[in-house]
Amino acid sequence: MSEHMKPLLSVRDLSVAFHQGGRESLAVDRVSFDIGRGEIVALVGESGSGKSVSAASILKLLPYPAASHPSGQILFDGRDLMTASEPELRSVRGNDITMIFQEPMTSLNPLHTIERQIGEILALHQGLEGDGARARVLELLHQVGIREPEKRLSAFPHELSGGQRQRVMIAMALANRPKLLIADEPTTALDVTVQAQILELLGRLKSEHGMSMLFITHDLGIVRKFADRVCVMTKGEIVEAGAVEEIFERPQHPYTKKLLASEPRGEPPLLDETKPIVMQGEDIRVWFPIKAGFLRRTVDHVKAVDGVDLTLRAGQTLGVVGESGSGKTTLGLALSRLISSKGRISFIGKDIHAFSYSEMRPLRDRLQIVFQDPFGSLSPRMSVGEIIAEGLKVHEKQLTAEERDSRVAWALEEVGLDPATRWRYPHEFSGGQRQRIAIARAMVLKPRFVMLDEPTSALDMTVQAQVVDLLRDLQAKHDLAYLFISHDLKVVKALANELIVMRGGKVVEKGPAAEVFAAPKADYTRALMAAAFNLEAVEAGGIRQ
Repeated sequence: MSEHMKPLLSVRDLSVAFHQGGRESLAVDRVSFDIGRGEIVALVGESGSGKSVSAASILKLLPYPAASHPSGQILFDGRDLMTASEPELRSVRGNDITMIFQEPMTSLNPLHTIERQIGEILALHQGLEGDGARARVLELLHQVGIREPEKRLSAFPHELSGGQRQRVMIAMALANRPKLLIADEPTTALDVTVQAQILELLGRLKSEHGMSMLFITHDLGIVRKFADRVCVMTKGEIVEAGAVEEIFERPQHPYTKKLLASEPRGEPPLLDETKPIVMQGEDIRVWFPIKAGFLRRTVDHVKAVDGVDLTLRAGQTLGVVGESGSGKTTLGLALSRLISSKGRISFIGKDIHAFSYSEMRPLRDRLQIVFQDPFGSLSPRMSVGEIIAEGLKVHEKQLTAEERDSRVAWALEEVGLDPATRWRYPHEFSGGQRQRIAIARAMVLKPRFVMLDEPTSALDMTVQAQVVDLLRDLQAKHDLAYLFISHDLKVVKALANELIVMRGGKVVEKGPAAEVFAAPKADYTRALMAAAFNLEAVEAGGIRQ
């Protein structure tokens, strides 16, 4: 076999074990796959399937000696990386093989400018410094589609959008022209339009540089458009592998069939304008002042929400969609009176826009929020029972300890969890179970209005579908009014009967969800739909970084 025909990377019988408290658990069990030169191979599966652990093993980035390899061989360009010394691995990392991660904000140093972070890689691996390094940094930023890169050199990560931060991560990964790029869920945390742009960028860079790619994801829609071959993982094993078209058209393994059938399904509640109004907003504005000069005078405003009207009825779901920075979450926080705003807000017949914190407190039990990241919103030091009971201690002080415990058990049953698990802690649960706990914390107070802020975007697709079904069931059972904020239009389509599309703080389109999905009028809405349902490069509506 000629050198060109040989796989660039060949993983053979790779096993990964973790050792803790005298016990050994096998996370990856004899996995084998190849990546050809210039080929994109997708590694697909749910959280805990072993995808990321397998990828990290290639560069030996696992926490050794807590992690070990009972078996396996990793051949890269003819070299066995499993037996390579640390100096040899350092020469491969960042040069021949690079890696980008799911959340760029945690991968970039918040204290260093963009120029310094990319420049460090160039200095370490190529000895480039000064004007030469700056020229290469500008070239890389331009290559990954950052507008006016000269103005971004001195920027810190927090000053960039999610899509821009991911582009910077890609620039860092490409700095030394690698042969293999490992992309670990690089688009999961991004809006659909930005996701489409990043995939388009990666595809173009792969073609221009002949780069191979290992693409790790749980999103099969991305795989279908983007990869050449796919390996499906579950419980540490590859259960099916082959050409993308073959796997999607003729899946053999039950798990692959389950993944392919796991998109959120079902119908939202029927639009019913006879239902009582729970939340109403008129001309809602949230403007943040821009101050400048020695006296810090207000010179302008960031109009995060600018003149939004809405009506939300019992048993109905209002979907609010748009890219990051469009004002979705700010609108939800204003309606919930967690930030100040202008305009009229009415909740269950009471004008609350001028209510103080203490005036809002008696209403808080009927107005609840479920956030995107359940692990971040649940205290790691409290048991699940304590977390769910916390609101009862504030809003229903008359309850005895036994009555509180009974309500906690009821709430857990409502969300499909065993009440016996209330003595356990959040880290002992999966991501989907933690989100059910967060929903139970809201449900225990028997609310009328629930703001759901990206409640499914951090979850695997099969778990996402389960949470959507749960939310729909709870709504039907308790006549709940949902404000559903999301950038995932597939989930919104399954839950919302009315839709607001936001951009730059303003509503660009609104109406019955079925009508907006079937025939969007605004260019921006059409661009969102194209990105969400076709995952093709998006030009319409001027959506660009």
